[in-house]
Amino acid sequence: MAEFAKSLNVSRETIERLEIYYQLLIKWQRAINLVSPATIPDAWRRHFVDSAQILPLIPAHVTTIADLGCGGGFPGLVLAILEPRFDVHLIESDEKKCQFMRNVSRETNASVTIHNKRIEHAYDDVRPDMVSARALASLERLLGYCEPWRQTNPALEHLFLKGVKADSELVEAREFYDFSYDSYPSETDPQAQILHIRDVRPACE
Repeated sequence: MAEFAKSLNVSRETIERLEIYYQLLIKWQRAINLVSPATIPDAWRRHFVDSAQILPLIPAHVTTIADLGCGGGFPGLVLAILEPRFDVHLIESDEKKCQFMRNVSRETNASVTIHNKRIEHAYDDVRPDMVSARALASLERLLGYCEPWRQTNPALEHLFLKGVKADSELVEAREFYDFSYDSYPSETDPQAQILHIRDVRPACE
């Protein structure tokens, strides 16, 4: 927690809300698999710091964020606590995980909209400026999930937290999509990257 407060220079109130989130994560993890059990001893860094590190990378014009397959609420629910101006939509098909996120939202007074449905059933529920995802699917699949939103908003931004396979996923995704991107090293994993992808269009266009 001290590392988190120091790295982001957030208020005591914000840290207290995140501490509530952390305690709920530990409690609920005993009953449902919200995150990998091996990460629990280092949960502040592996989940909270990991999620928060994308905040400075979000373009200034972004107001509405769709967070895909967010499970325990990472990164979208952390972003909502850190920056209340965002209209964050958490899209998750698992009902128990949605119950957890509702509980966190209520206990921390975080304003989020939770969609308990598959991504392909949520396209009419939100019109995002940006889509985020963490440890969900390959880059090619993620861009496929985002395609209906991109068709109505060609300026759609994407911030994806990717692991050791990020470079190979970029190559594979190029077979199906043209796009511009920036890559940033993860603050929590030397083998991971954060991909900021924009100007996406199918390769056949």
